[in-house]
Amino acid sequence: MYLEISNPVDYNVALYIRLSKEDESEGQSGSVINQKSLLNTFVKSHKLTVYDTYIDDGFSGTNFDRPAFKRMISDIESQKVNMVITKDLSRLGRDYILTGHYMERYFPEHNVRYISLLDGIDTGVESTANDITPFRAIMNDMYAKDISKKIKSVKRDKQRKGQFIGGKPYYGYKMHPTEKNKIIIDEKVAPIVHRIFNMALSDISCRQIATQLNQEGVPTPAVYAGLKKGRIGPYSGFWSSERISEMLQNEVYIGNMVQGRVLKINYKSSKCIRQNRENWIVVQGTHEPLIDIETFNKVQMLIKSRKHTRNRTYDFLLKGLIFCHECGYPLAVINRKNAAGEDRLFFVCRTYQRFTKAGICTCHSIKEETVTRAVISTVKEICKAYLEPNRLQNVAESTVKLSYKEMSQDTEIKSLKGKIDKLTLNLDQVYMDKLDGILSEEDFERIYKKVKMERSNLEEKKKLLEKENQILTNTEEKTRELVTQFIKSAYTNRELLVSLIERVELTKDKQIIIKFRFHELEAIS
Repeated sequence: MYLEISNPVDYNVALYIRLSKEDESEGQSGSVINQKSLLNTFVKSHKLTVYDTYIDDGFSGTNFDRPAFKRMISDIESQKVNMVITKDLSRLGRDYILTGHYMERYFPEHNVRYISLLDGIDTGVESTANDITPFRAIMNDMYAKDISKKIKSVKRDKQRKGQFIGGKPYYGYKMHPTEKNKIIIDEKVAPIVHRIFNMALSDISCRQIATQLNQEGVPTPAVYAGLKKGRIGPYSGFWSSERISEMLQNEVYIGNMVQGRVLKINYKSSKCIRQNRENWIVVQGTHEPLIDIETFNKVQMLIKSRKHTRNRTYDFLLKGLIFCHECGYPLAVINRKNAAGEDRLFFVCRTYQRFTKAGICTCHSIKEETVTRAVISTVKEICKAYLEPNRLQNVAESTVKLSYKEMSQDTEIKSLKGKIDKLTLNLDQVYMDKLDGILSEEDFERIYKKVKMERSNLEEKKKLLEKENQILTNTEEKTRELVTQFIKSAYTNRELLVSLIERVELTKDKQIIIKFRFHELEAIS
């Protein structure tokens, strides 16, 4: 420990400790206990004051979305911490770009001194160890990438052998009590899977199956597995036609292991992308089937036959504008024949349609033409009221108020233009430096891309301000122009309707709420 600290009383120290599952292979020296012991020994020998110890146990260094690390950053922002100490640079992180960001930019900007004990890195002093820090960060990143490749290779190998490597088995199965990576039938819910396939075999639709299960209060696969709910909405915790359809087409129920349906983008990102069916890893005969192959194939034919009847679309004036006031979802439109055998379109609540027996929302059933006529009539009256002389006077006054905002935006636009011109001159200078041999090709490319990106961002911001300024200038005029066109038309011009109306909501009591795109019209309604 050759690092020296001449003024220990000036520092409030954060001891940061991290250990990922992959790092456990490094042995005892990488353990949380040993890291803590090493750091505490250092601070005691240098008489430093420890503000807090931050431990992320089981978190990868390839990203910085770690709870203890984020808490430490929050304490740095609050100026409670001005020194960070880790065992080595890899404990801080293995992503060389983000690690470099914190070391080279974030810590210096916040007056934080960073020390890595085993690497001899100390940003508070000048040393050769600090100079080679970027290379250490790259090596740590390469180590993480190598570990990721090895883990991915092992998982792929297990998948090709038909071994289950997921977190939770498919609904109807559970993990084998003694054999690793093997699944067996879950007798508690296996009858439900049989029932779903038998109902499908009886030509009962996926939506009807879901409705029946919801009515009987059968727990969904996610609820049964104890998984946390994602986005909370009116459909949360209920069977859906999509879930039933996915189950009916899953080969796992005939004894085939199906994996690799989604893949992570890379070792630095947790985002996954769905794979095409031809890229799935399917291994036959890996476990006991729940459904016989004959039943499974018949169900596939029935599902395939229904797809030809699901492409019906209907055109109507309020398409894309009409929503349920209670649940917020778009209203569905269905076709029904009247007593004379004529087609009539009706609006119904999509949530109620999917979960009728569950009692979520209400039907909202009403003729499409009834709602359309009411909307047109209401809009016509509002538009006429808007064009009255008194209303136009109010519009003129509000336009004057808007001019103050325009003036402030004009100033900002001029400022942005000046910055853009300056960056353009910088680009010219960089290019001349390259021609004169002052800059290398690599440095030129790096600086050129950086400055050009910064200039593009400023240009985009300038365009948005100019566009907003134009809107502020023309909103009253545009509103009046649209209203005039609308009144002169036969009230069947969908383009004008969409230009005026943001959305139409239908309540359970068949009341119509119209939300306009222009606040002047909202004030009248």
